[in-house]
Amino acid sequence: MKSRKIQERLAEYTKRLVATYNGESPCTHNIDGDKPFPSQEKTIELLGRLFELLYPGFYGSQHLTRGNVAYHVGAILDDVADGLDEQIYLAIRSECPAADPCSHCVEFAETKTAAFLEALPEVRRMLTLDVQAAFDGDPAAKNLAEIILAYPGLEAITVYRVAHELSRLGAPLLPRIMTEWAHRKTGVDIHPGAKIGESFFIDHGTGVVIGETTEIGVNVKLYQGVTLGALSFPKNERGEIIRGHKRHPTIEDEVVIYAGATILGGDTVIGRGSVIGGNTWITHSIPAMSRVISVPQEQRIEQG
Repeated sequence: MKSRKIQERLAEYTKRLVATYNGESPCTHNIDGDKPFPSQEKTIELLGRLFELLYPGFYGSQHLTRGNVAYHVGAILDDVADGLDEQIYLAIRSECPAADPCSHCVEFAETKTAAFLEALPEVRRMLTLDVQAAFDGDPAAKNLAEIILAYPGLEAITVYRVAHELSRLGAPLLPRIMTEWAHRKTGVDIHPGAKIGESFFIDHGTGVVIGETTEIGVNVKLYQGVTLGALSFPKNERGEIIRGHKRHPTIEDEVVIYAGATILGGDTVIGRGSVIGGNTWITHSIPAMSRVISVPQEQRIEQG
């Protein structure tokens, strides 16, 4: 219950807070008729519905049969289509100077939504291979259901594959909302712009970071705490970061990267079939079929 003193001063608190909205910089409010942005809550709800489509019978209804699955999928797709079209429209409208409603933004949202729905079978194919890679790569896994329902690495990869498709199609804002939600939930930070091949497995997951321009081949396995990051951020003559160039490493097929390894730089390539040991620091390319081992410092045990 509010104290009488606080109740009496609420008007003053309100006035002081609202006064901060009048500042020109930084602009951290969206009032005075500015365009609406996509809803974070509705975007995450869309992810939940997509999990039902990508893993039917595991998320949402568990009473699916060959006879009713088409109806079930059709109903969810209808919801996803409406919700995604709305959120893509709001995302593109936030960047569009035209008056509302904007026919170009309407067409953009419809086109991107249709293209995304058409890509869902391929997204599901990739995820099926990711699930199998997790089972094949983890002797602790009892079955595929355990991986789908309990592995944070797969959850992060699933959100990434959805967000990457939207990013590839040019939908703004939504991909980052999705992957940053997955980051908070799983501890795995995958930028939606990264390019990741099939049969990808993140074991344990916590602390993994994969940057925007990272390229990962087929059948790659990462352990916890791996960073695939940028070595530096080049700037222009005005001191502004230059965007759009490759800043993150390339990991070729069949590579295993153990816990705590850090690999940096857009020119860094880890060759096919290499094994990168734990706690290594790499800023240059590694030839194919190499083993990189971090030599530990001397460790002594003294008694008494």
